[in-house]
Amino acid sequence: MARKYDWRTGSNVEATLSVIGGRWKPVILCNLLVSRLRFGELCRNMPNATQRMITLQLRELEADGVIRRHVYAEVPPRVEYELTEFGRSLEPVLSVMREWGMAFKKRKLSEAVDNAPAS
Repeated sequence: MARKYDWRTGSNVEATLSVIGGRWKPVILCNLLVSRLRFGELCRNMPNATQRMITLQLRELEADGVIRRHVYAEVPPRVEYELTEFGRSLEPVLSVMREWGMAFKKRKLSEAVDNAPAS
C-alpha cells in the first residue's frame, strides 16, 4: 500500500507508525502474537472493526512484511494469518502498549467511579 512517508528523511518513530499506526493494526498484531488465526477468528476478536477495515489493514501489514498469509487449496478456501519473524520483533512494543492501555482504562474507570453521583 502506498503511504506518504519518505524513508530517507522521516524519523524513526514515523517509520514505526507508518507500519503499525492506526486503530486496528496493533489489535490485529496482538491477536496474532497468540497464534495463527483465520480471518473469521480475527473478525470475531475485533467486533468493533468492519471486515473491510480488517482486510485493508491485513493487506498493509502483509505488504510491509509483518504478517504472512497462508492460503489453503480447499473448498471453501481457508486463509490463515501469522506474524513473520520480523513481525514478532514488535512484541515488546505491543506488550508495552497493552500494559499502558490497561493502566489507562483502570485510571479512567477509577475517575468515573469517583465522579459518579452519590445515591
